[in-house]
Amino acid sequence: MAEFIVRVIEVEHALTAPDAAAVGPVGIAIDGDRIARVAPHPGSAPSLLAMPVMCNAHDHARAARASSIGGSCKPLETWLHYLAMFPAVDPYLAASVSLARSALGGQGIVMVHYTRVQGITDYVTEAKAVARAARDVGVRVGFAVALRDRYPLVYGPSEPILDAMPAPAADEIRRRFLRTPMPVAEQIALVEAVAEETDTPDFNVQYGPAAVQWCSDPLLRAVAEASARTGRRIHMHCLETRYQRDWADREFPDGMIRYLDAIGLLSPRLTLAHCTWARPDELELLAERGVTISVNTSSNLGIRSGIAPLAEMKRRGCRVAFGIDGLALDEDDDCLREMRLTHLLHGGRGFDVDVSRADILTSAWRNGRFSVLNRDDGGSLEAGAPADVILLDWAHIDDDRLRTDLDPRDLLFARVTADHIEEVIVGGVTIVRSGHVLGIDYLAMLQDLLARFRAGMTELAPLAAAMPALENAIAMHFSGETPCC
Repeated sequence: MAEFIVRVIEVEHALTAPDAAAVGPVGIAIDGDRIARVAPHPGSAPSLLAMPVMCNAHDHARAARASSIGGSCKPLETWLHYLAMFPAVDPYLAASVSLARSALGGQGIVMVHYTRVQGITDYVTEAKAVARAARDVGVRVGFAVALRDRYPLVYGPSEPILDAMPAPAADEIRRRFLRTPMPVAEQIALVEAVAEETDTPDFNVQYGPAAVQWCSDPLLRAVAEASARTGRRIHMHCLETRYQRDWADREFPDGMIRYLDAIGLLSPRLTLAHCTWARPDELELLAERGVTISVNTSSNLGIRSGIAPLAEMKRRGCRVAFGIDGLALDEDDDCLREMRLTHLLHGGRGFDVDVSRADILTSAWRNGRFSVLNRDDGGSLEAGAPADVILLDWAHIDDDRLRTDLDPRDLLFARVTADHIEEVIVGGVTIVRSGHVLGIDYLAMLQDLLARFRAGMTELAPLAAAMPALENAIAMHFSGETPCC
């Protein structure tokens, strides 16, 4: 049968794999949702650089920037509570705006740990709305149903925190944050109900325990058992801050990571976000069990969590992916700038190379795909690979044009941002072109979303008034100035 080529993309340069030298000019033939071939192109080609799409292996599909509601540069332990300042809005609108911003930032694959539910409808209906948004924007999504059943304010009982606050503020916080958790069996059943309605190869439903400090032993054991039984992946935060490290060391004298291993949670099906405060022996165990770690550089910097031991992760053999966590350096979901920052922080000093550019590209292109989609394909431009491609404006990137023999990787890691994106292609379909999302009217939906947020802020005025008292009580708790522990 004759080969039917839907499109041939001619480019001046192509980065076909994390550890492969740049090639070009080449023609990239796309047949349906797959790359049919990458072949030399005779003569000149359009001034474009092609490479695989970026994968954001840890995010939450937040619809607006946290700094807009007062959450700028606060430690995670108080920053998290500021997210309650976002009014509930239509989940399709919120997810569409968030995922469109991801696509504009170069992401064709996005992990959504769905920790903030709008709650306007039942959960399954809301998840279906998020799945529809992903289809309309055109990104591939992993969707982790967030599970938790304890400790809504700090890593321990809430009452000492509330007792340290003025009564009106404490009453407001109690009303907003303290709820009876759903029974463990019902939480596991909810994941299966969401999967029944939404799970597809491009919308991978996962178990999403929030973190060990927020999940009881029965819940974590139930997740481990369900994942082993169904083969469904697990996505969970882990050791993000030093306060979580301190709590873990108190609660698990024999080691929290060893505890997770003992209950069957550690496996290639697990992704742990952050591990900023993980120790070498813990990383070694995670590597042995095939766990993926998502490193989230700007998020850790922006909410004062620290710098992840990425070089040590690599030395211990960990499979490392690359996440944004809704907190890119400029709160703009620019995955390309984020990749560069990660390399600058972790690449090494002087002539010592701790984390190579190939390591960074492997994390950004390949490892995240497995973590998000539960399949180990793609992340390269070659025959048979998924047609998930970014086209960058090379003339804009190399606007000085002083040398014709520059390695495109040099400029990729020196200056490329989302502003250089000409096109984002996912599954052979163009989802972004010249700064525009093709599947939805992003700008109109963004303005609609912001108008709804502004309208809902009045109802949240009592919460805004109570937040300084909550923040002060939590800060005193973690600094050891109150008896709460």
